[in-house]
Amino acid sequence: MKSSTTNLIAKKVAWYETSAIVFVIALSWLDEILDIPYVLLGGPATPINWRESFFESIIIAVVGAAIIRHTYRLLTRVSYLESILPACASCKKIRVDPEFWEGIEQFIEERSKTEFTHGICPDCIRKYYPEMASPGKTAADGAE
Repeated sequence: MKSSTTNLIAKKVAWYETSAIVFVIALSWLDEILDIPYVLLGGPATPINWRESFFESIIIAVVGAAIIRHTYRLLTRVSYLESILPACASCKKIRVDPEFWEGIEQFIEERSKTEFTHGICPDCIRKYYPEMASPGKTAADGAE
């Protein structure tokens, strides 16, 4: 279910969220130490309350950890769901939109810059072209 690209993106987002939570905790402590409302807005001075700041930091960290965990799980799940290709069981076309189907060769060529070439595997030669199958032919020989 997890791919290296998915993990990289999810880890990057988790890192940004962790940085933001650490910033909020630091801002909370900075407000407690410098008394920003008193300094900037002329409000009443308040004494430093270490217990309150510690409690606020713990609450912010717990909520932040829950957010990071859920975000990581959602990103890995979305990436997994996006990696599923709905294909027609009969003609093997890929559903691009609910109303639009595209051939598998065209789909892969457009997205990966890959070119296709065709051949027939030994099993299909024996199944569909038994007159062309001979014991000495290999997969590289194809249907020649």
